[in-house]
Amino acid sequence: MGPEAELLFPAVAHYYREPLTLVRGRGSWVVDSDGREYLDLFGGILTVSLGHAQPEVVEAIVAQAQALCHTSTLYHTPAMLAAAQQLARSLPAGLQRSYFVASGSEANEVAVLLARLHTGHHEIVCLHEGYSGRTMLGMAMNGNRAWRHLPVAGSGVVHAPSPYCYRCPLGLTYPSCDLRCAQQIRRVIEGSTTGEVAGMLAEPIQGVGGFIVPPEGYSDLAGEIVREFGGLMIADEIQTGLGRTGEQWLASERWSCTPDIVTLAKGLANGMPAAAVVTRDEIARMLPSSILSTFGANPVSMAAAVATLAIIEDRRLPEHVERLGHRLAERLALWRERFACVGDTRGRGLMHAIELVEDRDTKRPATELAARVMERARDAGVLLGRSGRWGQVLRIAPPMLITATELDDGCARLEAILGDP
Repeated sequence: MGPEAELLFPAVAHYYREPLTLVRGRGSWVVDSDGREYLDLFGGILTVSLGHAQPEVVEAIVAQAQALCHTSTLYHTPAMLAAAQQLARSLPAGLQRSYFVASGSEANEVAVLLARLHTGHHEIVCLHEGYSGRTMLGMAMNGNRAWRHLPVAGSGVVHAPSPYCYRCPLGLTYPSCDLRCAQQIRRVIEGSTTGEVAGMLAEPIQGVGGFIVPPEGYSDLAGEIVREFGGLMIADEIQTGLGRTGEQWLASERWSCTPDIVTLAKGLANGMPAAAVVTRDEIARMLPSSILSTFGANPVSMAAAVATLAIIEDRRLPEHVERLGHRLAERLALWRERFACVGDTRGRGLMHAIELVEDRDTKRPATELAARVMERARDAGVLLGRSGRWGQVLRIAPPMLITATELDDGCARLEAILGDP
């Protein structure tokens, strides 16, 4: 038993039976305190967007730390303005105003505040299986009791069914379902709110829920319904944003209508604490000047963000991720045919899930198997993510600069484990 047993909160959890102590990393690889290398196929929960110790980002961090380390949002800095300019240039037209904070939870709080101030309405629609953060409001918006620890009464949050086709909560099948899960949003608003909502906050792909990808047309219909009742659409792109799902900078760019507000975090600064709320001018003007963020727009984090965003643009990473994503999806699809324990595989870009089941007919979640595969993958030198309501989903989301050879190597190791779990 290590020193953490006495020094850290017991709530500080580890993925594995024995804590894994990492001491350094480079690219898609990390090294533990015993000198053993691991291929990181999870990138710190999709946060190391480019790669560990990415040289350009490290250089930017060092240069900024030698010049100025802290200001808060009370002051402008060149790095903050440069990051805002890059986002305004790269994101869909109209999303031009950025407010920088320190975490995704904080970004989602600001986004909801903006929606409430702009519309004059209070209630927020969220989704079952969704994850929005660890603040009080964030936990209220979470759509899984495992991520909520207090009652949500008074939060103004209501929940609609998740667009979880593999485990449809309505017992239907796409496309004959006629997107009933999206239509349920209208019923939730009419039955569980005042009939006027501030908006809907949703992940384009539900991350902690198990990389749940909504069916075609779902998000557009959801947006139409929410706007019908006076609300704004808030795209929580904290896990999906900045090229992670391939082709475009945002996963929500696949929607026919641009979100009113977008939240970004995790991969924004390649692992440094940085988050942003990006919206239209008229919505941004609603935020009172009395609101500030002590660690928001931290100069060192902003310098890392500028370097990260420049690499995403210069190396055309969304296109690279799109190509690797197709390669990964094709390989995982074969596992559905080959391994009885693989109930479903799904995802976009470099954001893919493997849902494990004990029985394909009943789709009974294979929670213990997923935990065992995680341990065996670690033994084989591969780090994965794990999530889902029952902990039955393995997640693959490596740094976006991973090579095809590295990705194939990781898949080969995991494939051998699934063949003999």
